[in-house]
Amino acid sequence: MPSCPHNLTKEQQMSRFRKLSQTIWHCQYHIVWVPKYRFRVLTGKVAEETENCIRAFSEQQGCEVVELSIQADHVHLQILVPPKVSISGYVGTVKGRTAIRIFNRFRKLKEKPYWGNHFWARGYCVDTVGLDSEMVRKYVKYQEAKERASEKPKY
Repeated sequence: MPSCPHNLTKEQQMSRFRKLSQTIWHCQYHIVWVPKYRFRVLTGKVAEETENCIRAFSEQQGCEVVELSIQADHVHLQILVPPKVSISGYVGTVKGRTAIRIFNRFRKLKEKPYWGNHFWARGYCVDTVGLDSEMVRKYVKYQEAKERASEKPKY
């Protein structure tokens, strides 16, 4: 578990943040999605291609993969996404472009009548990853007390 921000040096606090022209940010998400019908097709070369695609398409959108796990029937991704990129747009792009690449590279998959033109199931699960709420509450309280102390006259 990370330390409270007020216990870290300024350099340690800033190291987890990324910079845009007028923004510093740390927007980290855990995203999970599955192949259509949860078929166990994400193995071998298909899994390798899926991983390569996710990494490449993430980089193209300015996102940074923190952790990626391709299981036989689902994908777990922990990723830093800049605030200028919407999560729904990011996931839509990655799932769509990855599906096209996989169907082009592994044509046998598309021969099955149940696939249609969709490799991935509809939807996904997304959750934010960051400081827990209790830690944030303590930090805010600490900052408030620190500011009050600095406002007191020092005579």
